[in-house]
Amino acid sequence: MTDPKPSGSSGKFSLTGQIMVAMALGIVVGVIFNTIQSDFINTHIVGGFFAMIGAMFVNALKMLVVPLVFFSLIGGVTGIGDVRVLGRVGGKSFGLYLFTTACAIAMAIVLAEIVGPGAGFVMDGIDTSMVERAAAPSVWSVFANIVPTNPIAAFANGDMLQVIFYTVVLGVAILMMGDASKPFVAACSYMNELMMQVVSIVMIFAPYGVFCLIAKTFAEQGIGLFLPVLGYVFTLVLALLIHLYGTLSLLLKLLSGLNPITFMKKMRAAQVFAFSTASSNATIPVTYRAVTKRMGVDKGVASFCIPFGATINMDGTAIMQGVATVFLANVYGIDLGLGGYLTVIGMAVLASIGTAGVPGVGLVMLTMVLTQVGLPIEGIAIILGVDRLMDMIRTAVNITGDAIVTTIVAKGEGKVDMAVFNDPDAGLVDDTPHLPHGTATHP
Repeated sequence: MTDPKPSGSSGKFSLTGQIMVAMALGIVVGVIFNTIQSDFINTHIVGGFFAMIGAMFVNALKMLVVPLVFFSLIGGVTGIGDVRVLGRVGGKSFGLYLFTTACAIAMAIVLAEIVGPGAGFVMDGIDTSMVERAAAPSVWSVFANIVPTNPIAAFANGDMLQVIFYTVVLGVAILMMGDASKPFVAACSYMNELMMQVVSIVMIFAPYGVFCLIAKTFAEQGIGLFLPVLGYVFTLVLALLIHLYGTLSLLLKLLSGLNPITFMKKMRAAQVFAFSTASSNATIPVTYRAVTKRMGVDKGVASFCIPFGATINMDGTAIMQGVATVFLANVYGIDLGLGGYLTVIGMAVLASIGTAGVPGVGLVMLTMVLTQVGLPIEGIAIILGVDRLMDMIRTAVNITGDAIVTTIVAKGEGKVDMAVFNDPDAGLVDDTPHLPHGTATHP
């Protein structure tokens, strides 16, 4: 029997347990440092050491994204073997991603209308000079920009939609060449396995990176910023939880028949990573490992759907836009009406397709939405202070949506190993990576 907790792991906890402890300690330390308000702590520990370790960890995750997506997607496309099946997988995932995003923002608007955050809000002392307007993209430019003019630049800049498009085209060309492509496909398969080993190495340092990221955030933001916008925070968190454990779980059960409780337990590590990094793109390696190793999803489907979802599926961000729009409309006493809210839904879905999954992107998208419905974008300054912490929560929702859509699509294609999905210990060896202590093989 395979031991789910290898001897090389640090402590008696799995990686998920270590990360949860690190996150809790980070919150405690961050709040304490925020209360102390020492110049030395703020400059050298929070802004120095914590910022350095946190940035190194996030950079290490981002370092893995493009090569992992490229090599795994090549293997996925060639492994599927049929362009029609690939088109069916792509069509299903695209449709489900847009559907869940539309459901998310519609639910958020309805909930915010019921709760009514922002009524009677006083704007004294709010600095509105930090908000910059972003132009709304046209639907034509969004889809035109999917095709890269320079694939090398797309890889260098980490433009995931362009990387995915180019890699899929390359994969189709490989299929068309038949047996002549076998050596290249074998090389890509080797590189994919190699990148997964690099992921395991990076994961060893995850608890330390998570601790520094969380401690830095709470040390800088504190908990006092929540009080002026408590209604907004409460409504947003409630909407995110309803979508996560209600809408998404219901979709998983209805469309795949899989157990949502089992699924959520196995997604815990990826959700914590998303929370700490606030970046869907940076979490791609962790989400990919969760759905393939823990859920039993076929690598071919996962290698396409996960990076695709990290780029265009932003359920949590859409929820923020819905709640923020109602909140600011109440603050300014503006009645948007049904037409205004339908515009918000359409803009959020469109913007989610063409916006990168990086920290803070939600506020950029929000300026587009507010401009379209005639609300002052300066109002974003009201929620600016709490957005980092809210971004962390909604990113966890985003990547869970990616994994659920991926699993639904894979189940519909008969590409889920049910023995792996139903095994609570499946993938736990990979969930607790460790460095070998030499070249000798241990029995």
